[in-house]
Amino acid sequence: MSESIEQKTGLTRREVLMGAGAVLAAATTTNAFAMSDEHNHGDHMSKHRKLVESALHCMRDGEVCLDHCFDLLKQGDISVAGCAASVTEMLAMCSALQKMASHDSKHLGALASVCLKVCKDCEKACNKHAKKHTACADCVRSCKECIKECKRVAA
Repeated sequence: MSESIEQKTGLTRREVLMGAGAVLAAATTTNAFAMSDEHNHGDHMSKHRKLVESALHCMRDGEVCLDHCFDLLKQGDISVAGCAASVTEMLAMCSALQKMASHDSKHLGALASVCLKVCKDCEKACNKHAKKHTACADCVRSCKECIKECKRVAA
């Protein structure tokens, strides 16, 4: 037989629910504080904010594009294989870029130079399918924006 919560923990059901509510409230407050403009991350974050945001948008749109490519590949459409490969590389680079930019890495310029090239490859591969697939068109737009931001900081 299963024991009740009170038997297992010595706490009443009400105490458990109140505790869970307190944890949820604390988590929500912490998250809201972290996202507020008043929470200052220092000059480096504002300096690279556009770069971080462009990398995150690239990753978001790239994940959608990659998922779409996988769906097409499952159906036997291998025309998007190059697109899927380029998007996979772009996702890895943009993930590294946004992390390095967030931390104002001394290697950010060098990484941005490489990321710029990878995003250009992704843009080129996705552009072949952009007229037919919205996911590819969105990825192209995000890559263009990330390329623009990478040029600003590239070594």
